[in-house]
Amino acid sequence: MIRFEDVSVTYEGAARPAVRGVDFEVPEGELVLLVGPSGTGKSTILNSVSGLVPHFTGGTLRGRVTVAGRDTRTHKPRELADVVGTVGQDPLAHFVTGTVEDELAYGMESLGIAPAVMRRRVEETLDLLGLDGLRDRAIGTLSGGQRQRVAIGSVLTPHPEVLVLDEPTSALDPAAAEEVLAVLQRLVHDLGTTVFLAEHRLERVVQYADRVVLLPEPGAAPVCGTPAEVMAVSPVCPPVVELGRLAGWSPLPMTVRDARRRASGLRERLAGRSAPDHQAPGTPATPDHRTPDTPATPNHRAPGTPAAPAPTATTPGTGSAEAQQPTAAPATAPRTGRASHRWWPAAPGAPRAGRPGPHGSAASAAPSAPVPPLAEVRSLAVRRDRVDALCGVDLTVAPGETVALMGRNGAGKSTLLGALVGLVEPGSGTVRVGGAVPYRTRPRDLVRLVGLVPQEPRDLLYADTVGAECAAADRDAGAAPGTCRELVSGLLPGVADGTHPRDLSEGQRLALALAVVLTARPPLLLLDEPTRGLDYAAKARLVGVLRGLAADGHGIVLATHDVELAAEIAHRVVLLAEGEVIADGPTDDIVVSSPSFAPQVTKVLAPQRWLTVAQVREALA
Repeated sequence: MIRFEDVSVTYEGAARPAVRGVDFEVPEGELVLLVGPSGTGKSTILNSVSGLVPHFTGGTLRGRVTVAGRDTRTHKPRELADVVGTVGQDPLAHFVTGTVEDELAYGMESLGIAPAVMRRRVEETLDLLGLDGLRDRAIGTLSGGQRQRVAIGSVLTPHPEVLVLDEPTSALDPAAAEEVLAVLQRLVHDLGTTVFLAEHRLERVVQYADRVVLLPEPGAAPVCGTPAEVMAVSPVCPPVVELGRLAGWSPLPMTVRDARRRASGLRERLAGRSAPDHQAPGTPATPDHRTPDTPATPNHRAPGTPAAPAPTATTPGTGSAEAQQPTAAPATAPRTGRASHRWWPAAPGAPRAGRPGPHGSAASAAPSAPVPPLAEVRSLAVRRDRVDALCGVDLTVAPGETVALMGRNGAGKSTLLGALVGLVEPGSGTVRVGGAVPYRTRPRDLVRLVGLVPQEPRDLLYADTVGAECAAADRDAGAAPGTCRELVSGLLPGVADGTHPRDLSEGQRLALALAVVLTARPPLLLLDEPTRGLDYAAKARLVGVLRGLAADGHGIVLATHDVELAAEIAHRVVLLAEGEVIADGPTDDIVVSSPSFAPQVTKVLAPQRWLTVAQVREALA
């Protein structure tokens, strides 16, 4: 169905090809997964199937790509639209109309499909993807995951022979991701549709693939084979495969079910050993972070954070970012306005001396006084577009604490982050960050109290080059020149100052946006889906950065569907549903008891309470 014949693509101004030596075939009626580290050319290969490369992106394509016998060099994207349906990494760039139902119908209208057929297919797709309750909603009011499902639905309705999907589950909650992948599998098995997709969250999708194509490094020829064959040599692999490598299982398991069948011996080896404590030291066994009248006490402090006064908002024209930082131990607290590279730990996950690891694994001195929270939300309610986005939400975030907000798409996670950073005005209740009311605080003052990395990193990026973005971030934050560039180098090695942000991958743009926000060194950092578009190596670098920030006393709140990330770094998990907090407690207490939000290692080794491969490796060492 899809044939690559010695394909290479070189973009204008590039010193080397983005991909070369690409020569393989995607058979009709198969689901083929394209994997590899960020920057190896996965999106380039996908876009060459739909004709976007080279007709839209420019550059030079050598070799030949054919789809259903049509040569993409001589057929423009519009001439392939009846055969190929494409969803890119950014669903917002995909939309043409204003409402969900209209968007589902638009592609069929363009192809001249009869109205009666259009109506039936729209209803079928609404049911398939669980979108019926959203049919009349404006697309601009949807959550990121809801928009992603609408984008996928809009290419399903014309019934193309080939579906090309770039990160199709990146913004979906675990249950929604399973639903979408089950729909794709049904199309492959029942209708013979060919599905070619790239995905970084391999734990979600590898078990559905008939074949896997690996791009091991930039410019390298692809490696093709069955999932088990490719995962055995792949530099990127899901936790269940990594656990299989550690345990010496052969063949490697691709699913939790396969791993559980082989895990009895590993459970015996781990019996009597305990995982590192995922509860922050000094935190009660059953904390109640939702009680609005509970005063700040040592039990609500972050793991290992020394006593410190709360950061306070600066009076306009006086004070500085330094005055707003939580006071920490002189030996470890950053003292200058410069974002030092010592924020990055020497190795991801390595706790600092006298400081806790991500889950409080290091000993720390007992607190001498209560520590006020960095952020405090009480009885917060927000109504947006006739929808109750948040209802009676209570939340506290202590210095040094990492909190993961989780829940299905549309549960209110992004709205809560928006309220904390002043983008959303509360309908009722109160929100305070560092003593300030966010939506009433001037942006120039608020940026030194709280920073948000949004779901769409491009919302923060407006300059023409990476260097210009860094210079602007230094000016806006009042930081020393070179501060942002140093942060970018730590997060995004190898990216030149002259690179345009739009030429970066989704994960690279996220890293740049994070560096821009960190330049002001806000005591409270908010991240909305921070691992979207990141490969495992980039995610490990991000985890290292966030651990270092937490160890330095920064509070971190993540809205995420990445259960593996939450298991790795979160001290607490807060579950939301229909705008309400339904659970709030230590990470292992929440995720172990949840079939939807438990990480793969937890499912494999249950009833033992292990969350990550790193924990298992440490216990066996």
